[in-house]
Amino acid sequence: MKHLFKKITGTLCLVASLAVAPQALAEDGYTQAKTTFQQANQTQKFFDSAYGYALFPTVGKGGIGIGAAYGKGRVYQGGGYQGDTSLTQVSFGFQLGGQAYSEVIFFKDKAAYTDFTSGSFEFGAQASAVAINIGANAQAGTTGNSVGAGKKAASASYINGMAVFTVAKGGLMFEAALAGQSFTFKEK
Repeated sequence: MKHLFKKITGTLCLVASLAVAPQALAEDGYTQAKTTFQQANQTQKFFDSAYGYALFPTVGKGGIGIGAAYGKGRVYQGGGYQGDTSLTQVSFGFQLGGQAYSEVIFFKDKAAYTDFTSGSFEFGAQASAVAINIGANAQAGTTGNSVGAGKKAASASYINGMAVFTVAKGGLMFEAALAGQSFTFKEK
């Protein structure tokens, strides 16, 4: 009887840990991505002054001629978690490879936050993201990517109330493509 009780208790503990582990890993992903962006000189001022932000710990992107990207994220306002968001992107043009990156979108004011969290939002053609890299700067936009090495840091400002930053996590992708990111939002 004692042996059976130990087996049942052990099984219940294993099931409970498997149920909790993905949530703990997800939390670690958000914490790690936020820490990475907070430590970057380019984004410190945005964390201090933005009305809110959307954080995507991992966005996966790949393509051969036709490309796609997807990532899940969270939206924060006033220091609190407000809801979940997802990012999708489809692109056409010369592209080959795959990569993973983290992305953060800062909202300058309540109007930009409301626009993003309206349920379905899409960046226009003028949107661009500043890629944060150690020892290099890069500009990635909906019309392609450009990279420059040197001591000058990449800089960004709000465009239509939003500023976007990315940090590469891995992979290699060659791209000269037209692309746009679409977002959904669901309040928690």
